[in-house]
Amino acid sequence: EVYADVSIDIMRALEIVSPDIEVFSVDEAFLDVTRCQRLHGSPVYMAQLAKQAIFDASGLLSSAGVSGDKTTAKFAAKLNKPDGLTVIPPWDAREILHDQPVTALCGIAEGIERFLAEHGAHCCGDVGKLPVSVLARRFGNLGRRIWLMCQGEDPDQIHQGIPAPKSIGHGKVVPPDTRDRDVLLTYLQHMSEKVAARLRRHDMAAGHFMVGLRTPDGWLGDKRHLATPDNDGGSLYRLCREVLDQHWHGEGVHQVQVTALNPQPCQQQMDMFSQHNQHSSQLNAVMDDINRRYGELTVSPARLINRSSMPNVIAPAWKPTGHRQTI
Repeated sequence: EVYADVSIDIMRALEIVSPDIEVFSVDEAFLDVTRCQRLHGSPVYMAQLAKQAIFDASGLLSSAGVSGDKTTAKFAAKLNKPDGLTVIPPWDAREILHDQPVTALCGIAEGIERFLAEHGAHCCGDVGKLPVSVLARRFGNLGRRIWLMCQGEDPDQIHQGIPAPKSIGHGKVVPPDTRDRDVLLTYLQHMSEKVAARLRRHDMAAGHFMVGLRTPDGWLGDKRHLATPDNDGGSLYRLCREVLDQHWHGEGVHQVQVTALNPQPCQQQMDMFSQHNQHSSQLNAVMDDINRRYGELTVSPARLINRSSMPNVIAPAWKPTGHRQTI
């Protein structure tokens, strides 16, 4: 939580340098400074401003990369950590990247690397020698982007919007080879309450949920449907108990997952036949208020007194605002 709070302070500070900011992860961001040059001066000076803004907001050092596109700027930022500022002019980007392995660029992972290697391309310069159609046939528009990335011409622009979630889920690793039903129920209820609280925080509800138990042989579990969309932890926990009763037969479990599928904004007025009655809504509202004020799960079902003390983790897709601002 502290790490995320510091990140929020840093991202707000960076908005003073340029409002055109894409939060890439909890500790990375892209700034498009094109529109701010009359106000602040050169891109290099704005990179210095950004580094100072980060230090003033957090006391932390940072590295910055300056170039004409996102991928090359990110590559540059890695070159002089933890307190460097590296500039790769756009007109020099192709030459500088020419002998770099393709995996030095963000977004080129093992599968893409293997495909490129099969076509004799190991370095960025090799990719530029391939017809763009070779990558486009295999990867579509992403292939065209990869071809341009390797030449220092990534066409991708800053992304500031946060798309509506396709799912909202939480999972947790359990002690290895867990076969104790009560322990599994505690973990499942913990995840149910986290998912439900996150749905309520963003005024959302879901009618379909996925409950999973990971074993050495793969995942056990099932999708479950509610008569009406809901965001109550008790409703989710009842689905978890059903799945456990029907699909778990004593296998050793090492991870649990509870996911709300296709969440939607809550209706302004609940259907009169909804399982989500007024009493549970009021109770959840009071509980959420207390937990926001005094800490997560300060008020929670009694079973969760025995919940795992393992710390929360920050998801790779974390954002400082919206439905992705969660841990």
